[in-house]
Amino acid sequence: MSSPASNTSEPVLILTMKWGTLYGPHYVNNLARGVARHLKRPHRFICFTDDATGLDDGIEALPLPDLGLPEGHSDTRWRKLALFRADLAGLKGTALFLDLDLVIVDDLEPFFELPGAFHIIRDDDLFRPKPLRKINPERDAFLHSVGNSSVFRYEVGAHSYILDAFVADPKAATANYEISQQFQSAQLAKAGNLNYWPKEWCVSFKNHCVPKNFASYFADPTLPKGARIVLFAGNPKMDDALNGRGGKWYRRIGDISWLKSAWED
Repeated sequence: MSSPASNTSEPVLILTMKWGTLYGPHYVNNLARGVARHLKRPHRFICFTDDATGLDDGIEALPLPDLGLPEGHSDTRWRKLALFRADLAGLKGTALFLDLDLVIVDDLEPFFELPGAFHIIRDDDLFRPKPLRKINPERDAFLHSVGNSSVFRYEVGAHSYILDAFVADPKAATANYEISQQFQSAQLAKAGNLNYWPKEWCVSFKNHCVPKNFASYFADPTLPKGARIVLFAGNPKMDDALNGRGGKWYRRIGDISWLKSAWED
């Protein structure tokens, strides 16, 4: 199967979302600049947001897409599922979604060249092994299949079955799944579209860059070979890490000038 974005003459879409006050406009701006540095093919950078104040010129700000929830259900924690609307703001084509709290460190072109209708991070690839999960093999197998929705590529409008399944019974969805990416992964798996990025492309800062435990006192964080995007799964969060806070007394954050340079340019 050829890549959805094999035609490099048509701009691809880079999508992100910002709502509330947790992330300021500099997150969007720095992410857009990182994309511009690491993606040579034509692209549009689109931010779905409830507040476009402070966004750089060239960033397309669009209203947050509506989930289309039935009357009486107002829980919008899973609003990212609205990206799977069949009619997403009139957009068409191949899109790469990126969360705001990540740092691009290498070429993004391979994310558009990998064949397949849908690609996402395998959530387990961002964490160290959890042997106690083996106590419940069925749940362990399911959690091992879950995709982390911080970075995924899809054809806009082609996976509306995900949102349709949620809107059909949001109460059951939120009761049976802890977070939206679990529900999303289950729907993708049913449709045969749950495919993962090569594990070395998207790495956890805490688990892959920072030396483990006390080793962090003797060596600085480094970028693993093959990494293209650094994510902040769990703690420390991005702001804490960039300011040298490790979240645990035994986790030292040493010299991360390479990470700050990639983030702040």
